[in-house]
Amino acid sequence: MKLELGKINIKDVVSADTAKVAAGILYLNEAEIKVLVLGDDRIKSCEIEIARPGEKTRITPVKDVIEPRCKVSGGGGMFPGVVNKVNIVGSGRTHVLKGCGVTTVGKIVGFQEGIIDMSGPGADKTPFSKIINICLVLEPAPELEPHSYEEAARFAGLKVAEYLGKLGQEVEPDELFEYETLPLFEQVAQYPDLPKIGYVYMLQTQGLLHDTYVYGADAKHLVPTILYPTEIMDGAIISGNCVSACDKNTTYHHLNNPVIEELYDKHGTEVNFVGVIITNETVYLADKERSSDWTAKLADYMGLDGVIITQEGFGNPDTDLIMNCKKIEQKGIKTVIVTDEYAGRDGASQSLADADKLATAVVTGGNANETIVLPPMVRLIGQRDYVDVIAGGFDGSLRKDGSIEVEIQAITGATNELGFNKMSAKGN
Repeated sequence: MKLELGKINIKDVVSADTAKVAAGILYLNEAEIKVLVLGDDRIKSCEIEIARPGEKTRITPVKDVIEPRCKVSGGGGMFPGVVNKVNIVGSGRTHVLKGCGVTTVGKIVGFQEGIIDMSGPGADKTPFSKIINICLVLEPAPELEPHSYEEAARFAGLKVAEYLGKLGQEVEPDELFEYETLPLFEQVAQYPDLPKIGYVYMLQTQGLLHDTYVYGADAKHLVPTILYPTEIMDGAIISGNCVSACDKNTTYHHLNNPVIEELYDKHGTEVNFVGVIITNETVYLADKERSSDWTAKLADYMGLDGVIITQEGFGNPDTDLIMNCKKIEQKGIKTVIVTDEYAGRDGASQSLADADKLATAVVTGGNANETIVLPPMVRLIGQRDYVDVIAGGFDGSLRKDGSIEVEIQAITGATNELGFNKMSAKGN
């Protein structure tokens, strides 16, 4: 399967009467966006605000970030099974509006939505301070159930991201990249002398607003399966969860998975990147056993020499991570696991809820319990009165001067377990 990604660099986003992309500027027609969002009667109101890198702006509570993209050729549409029909994606050509994202913001549902600061020390902890955030500030209809509100907010972001992406459909990209993975036997034969490497992509699927969707299907109801890497780049997987902001994979993360991009970069020179195994993170032990058994079976079936395993979330999913690692290692396949840590504010506590002696190669995204003081900002997009109760917050987190003291787990993407962040550590 071959995919061309045409990247259109967006330098600024401004409001205008006519929506278009021209000379690196994304022009928004806010009225058209509101019509699109408010077509869902579960959303009472939608305000559109732009946050640019370097501004003294705080965005919170953040629900999802989605990069605008559109299919140019190859069939299907972005986010299949959700805002388009269930067609296989990952081939043909897709255009991307780089440097911006649709960020859904609104009333807190649970306690794990996050914060994005566009400047200051908090900005150094999140990748989303480096892009222009097109914020959809959403207010739900009265007495709407939390799960319905979460779904409506998710759909709003995806619909607007595709709408904006289509503005770049006829624009000549600034850069064009090509990614290709052949059918399994052909891929293995292409570079017979290179190690056959796969990627085990763990998806958050614990239910109760902790879900991820694959072609529109709730991944907790799926058994592990194999995907072409290009399918993930093309919108086959979307976020639908409210796990702790620091290690949640937003839809933007799925579209720009750095593990996939790095493996493609080394494909044909250092490794033979064979494909992706997606698996879930379930609640019950029997389900964890089933999924880890299947994941190890697929890795063996593909004839892999090594795998990279990434986690999403912490605590309960640590068991899934270690089960996957242990069972794949027992097949004679080398593993590297990518996770983050909850080691206490002093860093002295046990980092993971589970461990095994076969987990000998570990990459960390940082300690989510580390505390930080976020200074007051001039502008607030959203609301901040919930800060004391979010994951990472505590009684007194929100100070009278508008500053916030929290654990970095409250910052969107701070310890992301795909490595989509700046924090890590190296050991012997």
